[in-house]
Amino acid sequence: MFVDTHAHLFYENFKDDFDDVITRAKENGVDFILVPSTDIKTAEETLKLSDKYDFIYAAVGIHPHDTKDWDDSLLTKIDHLAKHPKVVAIGEIGLDYYYDFSPKTQQIKAFRSQIELALKLNLPVIIHNRDSDEDMMEIISSYCSTGLKVQFHCFNASLSDAIEYMKMNHFISFTGNITFKKSDELRNILKHIDLNHLLLETDSPFMTPVPYRGKRNEPAFVKLVAEKIAEVHNTSVEDIAKITSLNAFRMFGIGSQPKVSFTYKLGNSLYINVTNRCNADCVFCRRKEDPFLRGYNLGMTKSEEPSAEVYIKEIGDPKKYDEIVFCGYGEPTIRWNVVKEVAKYVKEKGGKTRLNTNGHGNFINHRDITPEMKGLIDVVSISFNSFNPKQYAEIMRVDELHFYEMLDFAKKCKLFVEKVVMTVVDFDEIEIDKAKKVVEEEIGAEFRVRHYF
Repeated sequence: MFVDTHAHLFYENFKDDFDDVITRAKENGVDFILVPSTDIKTAEETLKLSDKYDFIYAAVGIHPHDTKDWDDSLLTKIDHLAKHPKVVAIGEIGLDYYYDFSPKTQQIKAFRSQIELALKLNLPVIIHNRDSDEDMMEIISSYCSTGLKVQFHCFNASLSDAIEYMKMNHFISFTGNITFKKSDELRNILKHIDLNHLLLETDSPFMTPVPYRGKRNEPAFVKLVAEKIAEVHNTSVEDIAKITSLNAFRMFGIGSQPKVSFTYKLGNSLYINVTNRCNADCVFCRRKEDPFLRGYNLGMTKSEEPSAEVYIKEIGDPKKYDEIVFCGYGEPTIRWNVVKEVAKYVKEKGGKTRLNTNGHGNFINHRDITPEMKGLIDVVSISFNSFNPKQYAEIMRVDELHFYEMLDFAKKCKLFVEKVVMTVVDFDEIEIDKAKKVVEEEIGAEFRVRHYF
């Protein structure tokens, strides 16, 4: 069920009962363990562990505490060690200004050098960050366009930093400290972390969760971290396990990719993964490179798109759900005939339906499809994105004419469905108030802000 992405199993306090530690981890549902190193010696030890145990993987790198003697010869050694087939990341690397173990200039030099190595080797990095938020943000931001993949382990920066890192498509993890009584601020940050960007870790042998605080931490306790995350996010431990295990695969290639989901449940709504195809290419959409959502694999080619019968079979009794939502990582009106057939079944069985769309359905189908929604679609949710045609076109990477197509579509939908909702994503550049005014006063639709995550 679980992947512990950060456990320093090379420490001396594991030597006497290592096999028992592994047994307890397995008994508590830990499928894989990632062991990050802190220097060359511990990197060599992680490789030995990964050779001995098929479910243990390694990360190699120099911790900021150990960068006072940094020189390029160390980078050559890390490069050599990283060629091992069980090495899945460069780490633990980063910055630590809380302790004065290494000069800041040395830390930054070593940090950047190891990031560059990770990019050369096409490996993600595992980052330690303590009291160095400003420099960390500056450095990580400078690699935005490189494809760098980052895990911010034992996260303790600000919520605003967390949001920025998620926008860069990085991952965040918390340790047993989220179970501590006085960690309300940390739990508040956790509450706002999108599960698509979350990994599990223990940071063994440190950061032991309640009720074992004060004792040595070990991978078996990752279950306690998952339980606290589930509590904060008001979901099940099983969901946290499924989501974070897929995230570990996305980040490190550990485990396996699940099969494509044709339907997927979020809350008590069932979503229909209609297509990955889209006539737009929104700047915030990751359907091409990362078509995963909350433990589900939504990526499929045109040839893999199922028939209406497949969806209907998976839906079963639609009254079990609050609504059936036609969505996925593409534009559902591209397969409008399939949507209509499934919607007809849902309505005949007493269910409710919602269509999430970019509003280009008439343009895509070369006709006005809105009259066909009558009696089939209860709610239409349209991505308005911006009141400004030029900005709209830039966000969705379409011609400005599509903005007016979308507005016309929204007005026509109002004639045939119970409710039309128009949404914008809460980017800093979006003028929310002006967008709201257009939606409510010119279109007469309901306005909502979609959080980026």
